[in-house]
Amino acid sequence: MNKSILSDRVLNMSVSATLQMTDKSRELKAQGIDVIALSIGEPDFDTPNSVKESAKTAIDNNLTHYPPVPGLPALREAICNKLKRDNNLDYDVAQIVVSTGAKHSLANVFMSILNEGDEVIVPAPYWVSYPEMIKLAGGKTITVDAGIDQNFKLNPEQLEKAITPKTKAFLFNSPSNPTGSVYTLDELEKIAEVLEKYPHVLIISDEIYELINFVGKHHSLASFPKLKDRVVLINGVSKGFAMTGWRIGYMAAPIEIAKACTKLQGQFTSGASTISQAAAMEAVNTNPSESAELKDMLVQFKSRRDFLVKLLKEVPGIKANIPGAAFYLFPDVSFYYGKSNGDIKINDSNDLALYLLEKGHVALVAGDAFGSPEYIRISYATSMDNIAEAVKRIKEALGNLK
Repeated sequence: MNKSILSDRVLNMSVSATLQMTDKSRELKAQGIDVIALSIGEPDFDTPNSVKESAKTAIDNNLTHYPPVPGLPALREAICNKLKRDNNLDYDVAQIVVSTGAKHSLANVFMSILNEGDEVIVPAPYWVSYPEMIKLAGGKTITVDAGIDQNFKLNPEQLEKAITPKTKAFLFNSPSNPTGSVYTLDELEKIAEVLEKYPHVLIISDEIYELINFVGKHHSLASFPKLKDRVVLINGVSKGFAMTGWRIGYMAAPIEIAKACTKLQGQFTSGASTISQAAAMEAVNTNPSESAELKDMLVQFKSRRDFLVKLLKEVPGIKANIPGAAFYLFPDVSFYYGKSNGDIKINDSNDLALYLLEKGHVALVAGDAFGSPEYIRISYATSMDNIAEAVKRIKEALGNLK
């Protein structure tokens, strides 16, 4: 067969770099090699017991039939209550759509709003899947660089300069993957002032790391009255409740977009797992300020962050900031570009990530995938012992580059 049977859209799509690196580390582990995986964005904690019990009860009560496409009414109501309780945001149940993870929610939005050539402004560093989702939906990613010197935060002038008549949406992520940066209320106000001037721009606000925040109260762009009717808020239970495998995300959106995403989801996946939705209901009904399990997880993540930052200061050539949220560090490692170890030459972050995996047996993710080739992402969603050993291996491997 001369011509590929595969579609152009699949052939032109990149593989998720985070999942690719995770797969490589698993392959080495299967060969008996002791690999420390700091590549995957997944809490290493267990799902809270109350959440698991809710799922068991749902099974016992035979909640095993098709759910409504946008989600169980009780869960959507619980999400509305959560948004009011935690974020002081008022939404109607009809504006909530539950999907199989926040990633699915994002894909639904892009497929529902983008036409060929529509532009989506995306600050870089960005999460690896954003550009691929936008491309799949026919859109064009307009990247705006915000490096470590500005704490990985887009400034209002950069945003305004990027907006054109072709701009369909602005994709915003705070707290951020891969940087852990958090926008302050004052910074959001300045971003909001720019967006108020351009009513044709939809705002997609990815807030999946809301609960893993070390620097204070979470603020959403949806909290600005003049913007709320143009904001699609994306969230879920995967990160904050250690529920990655349950696959539940949700959006709170203008009613027209919520209906469009429901229409699309009805043809692709229908409703998310009823058992997972029952578990998610318990999660979103949990007040984070009253949960000992969530507080403990936050304390441990912060301790790990501080420990990792301290250890990396002892590694020559690495430049890192102190992230305010999530469980990632995104240091500048370009000091090592152009250096070699025998036949191995480091040209970019992909080379460095592969070198550290093969020589140091530490799995990280190259910054190229996040739109920032000078950097590398380190996940500290692992034990203190693993962090200490990983940095020891990284320091030794980098020390062998000349």
